[in-house]
Amino acid sequence: MSARARAQWLPLLIIAVLAGASYWLLQLDLPTATSSAPRAKLHRPDYFADYLSITLLDQTGATQYRINAAKMVHYEDNDDTEVVLPAVRAFVTGQPDVTSFAKRGKINSNGSIVDLYDDAYVRRAPGNQDPMLEAESQHFRFWLNDDIVQTEKPVKLKRGASVVTASGMSYNNLTRVVKLVGQVRGMIAADTFISRGASSSR
Repeated sequence: MSARARAQWLPLLIIAVLAGASYWLLQLDLPTATSSAPRAKLHRPDYFADYLSITLLDQTGATQYRINAAKMVHYEDNDDTEVVLPAVRAFVTGQPDVTSFAKRGKINSNGSIVDLYDDAYVRRAPGNQDPMLEAESQHFRFWLNDDIVQTEKPVKLKRGASVVTASGMSYNNLTRVVKLVGQVRGMIAADTFISRGASSSR
């Protein structure tokens, strides 16, 4: 090949080399078929926080619930949040405040259910001519949208001078009705649970 012919082909060769290099670099940047497949979510923490406070508002913008915890860990697979030393306080207009504590807890993915475990304790402040109401169990479930507290575990209730144990309980914070289930035993003072709207069933 003459020098003149080589000179004519040289620019084309350079362009071809640059085009090939560009294609190779582009292939490096493009995701492969394997990497484009969605990754299966694992039961592992994806974020956490210490000493947190969560405030839930009602439709009017007033505080309905406040949740405090010493530590929070969120898991990516089920979107649940586990908390350490949780404290839940319920604010209902015209009703005594309800406060609860436990060693650990769990909040579901949409924040509508809070479970308290291990030495869980619920206290309704006195008010409206009612004495303080206290409940102790190893598990309480708060249905935040319905203002209901339930447990399927043995529970001990104190209301004024009355002390009652049962196999389970459901308490409606709006109606202030306590429903005891299973084996119900205890000492009822003159101002009884029944007279204030409580009930029991087996």
